[in-house]
Amino acid sequence: MTRKQKRLAIIGGGMSFIIAAVLLVMFAFSQSVAYFYMPADIVKNPVPPGTRIRLGGLVGEGSIVRGAGSTVQFAVTDATGDLVRVRYTGILPDLFREGQGVVTEGRFETGSDVFTADTVLAKHDEKYMPKEVADRLKAQGLWKEGETVQ
Repeated sequence: MTRKQKRLAIIGGGMSFIIAAVLLVMFAFSQSVAYFYMPADIVKNPVPPGTRIRLGGLVGEGSIVRGAGSTVQFAVTDATGDLVRVRYTGILPDLFREGQGVVTEGRFETGSDVFTADTVLAKHDEKYMPKEVADRLKAQGLWKEGETVQ
């Protein structure tokens, strides 16, 4: 091998290593991405079962049903009449209650219209609402800065 061929082999090997590393990082990021949806989005365009998403909105009035153990079922609505039933097993945040902003993360199971959440996030004070939820409610004219949603 000549000096030029050695140099090209080293450069080619280095480029191959960099390309492999970039592909691995891209694959890892694609596995951890969870897209954000509101109930109206899911009604218009159903999400394929098993796809991990974030579902945000308001906890529906009168929708909280406590089951056996730490299983809770409730509805998430965007105040336009569309709602998605959610099942969660675990400890809910202290400030979780009806009419409050919530973001759940999980997936729809095959053959079911119930969203199975593995994470539930609730607002932490009177002026906070998750950014995605607040932006969508503001766009619909249902929420203004500094007021709580009823």
